[in-house]
Amino acid sequence: MKSSDADSGASIPANGLRVLWERLKEHPLARVGPGLITGVADDDPSGIATYSQAGAQFGLNMLWTMPLAFPLMAAIQSMCGRIGRVTGKGLAANIKTTFSPAVLLAVVLLLLVANVLNIAADVAAMGEVAELVTGFNRHLMTAFFVFGTLLLQIFIPYHRYVSFLKWLTFSLLAYAAVLFTVHVPWSEVALRTVWPKFAWNSATAAVIVGVFGTTISPYLFFWQASEEVEDMQVKKGAVPLIRNGQDAGGELRRIQWDTWSGMFYSNITAYFIILATAVTLNAAGVQDIDSSAQAASALKPLAGNFAYILFALGILGVGLIGVPVLAGSAGYALSEAMGWKSGLERKAADARGFYGVIAVSVLAGLAVQYSPISPMKALFWSAVINGVVAVPLMIVIIVMVSKKSVMGKFTAGRLTTALGWIATAVMGAAAIRMFIPG
Repeated sequence: MKSSDADSGASIPANGLRVLWERLKEHPLARVGPGLITGVADDDPSGIATYSQAGAQFGLNMLWTMPLAFPLMAAIQSMCGRIGRVTGKGLAANIKTTFSPAVLLAVVLLLLVANVLNIAADVAAMGEVAELVTGFNRHLMTAFFVFGTLLLQIFIPYHRYVSFLKWLTFSLLAYAAVLFTVHVPWSEVALRTVWPKFAWNSATAAVIVGVFGTTISPYLFFWQASEEVEDMQVKKGAVPLIRNGQDAGGELRRIQWDTWSGMFYSNITAYFIILATAVTLNAAGVQDIDSSAQAASALKPLAGNFAYILFALGILGVGLIGVPVLAGSAGYALSEAMGWKSGLERKAADARGFYGVIAVSVLAGLAVQYSPISPMKALFWSAVINGVVAVPLMIVIIVMVSKKSVMGKFTAGRLTTALGWIATAVMGAAAIRMFIPG
């Protein structure tokens, strides 16, 4: 028997919302693993600032960094995902049982310093860009973003919160759209991607370290390993592969596909950002960016109002992903090091230390609002610091993923390990050259 029109009409709002939610959960995007969010979080405001500065300062001659960084970044991140899924523990917990306490302390402290600086600069940049778009006071907007992201992380369970983050990944498409508003000399772009022209000096090395540092970042290592653990724990009957390897083939293939596709999305977007600023800002003689507002507003007379709005909104979209990932990775690392309960799926009362680290990290972002530091410069130098910090941490990761005592029979393959060592060597060499004058 059919329900009456009145009954049917009364039930539409509740039923409609339930059906919509069920469809969203069944969408292919909902089944994508941690690799997508990790990749997009890599293009946070720090990344956008660094890529913009590279494009403005060097034009097309920094495009080569993205094709080189892609396989190196994907290899390192797939190692981290593998460690998390195989062992059922995050990076810090594995470091704790594999290396001396001094190594664990050094890695975690370096991560916390880099993350707090990164968060502080990110939210300051978001507030500045929000003021540019909406006209509201930047300090007020920064406070809104700080408390908004903090409340979401604390009060919304991981399995729901992560769905919102996945939909925000579409914000990166704004940077591809910018290229449709400007003239792009594609033949010159292709040439400079494989044959760049630049002077090899400390200034160039600093930009390269910044680009690689914001692309291959320590906080992404901790986040992806821990989110593999989170995803495993919300799946009924799932256990670490080292305890039961029955599903190992499918799970490890998923991690590979998820990570490489997520890092490709991240790196092609970074390529577009460098390209967009190269053909607009650099071509117009703008080679130094002092603020987030300047990076976006400089596009207005060169590429039009649409490009300027796209660029600004992209910063806000990826910032809403990047800040929670930065704070979450800090929470995971310190909690695992101290033996505290951790996890975004836990309630705040059950993981006070974990959420306390997240709160302190995010609230520290407000401090930048009252300092004389330019948010854009702070963003760029936080990427440089990440580049230096990543080198010893990458060595630790490669050693762990190669140890049978840690991974059992699921150690990383030779190609992945080789790419990891190449990434470490490239970033180490650039970091050393940065501190050599001339």
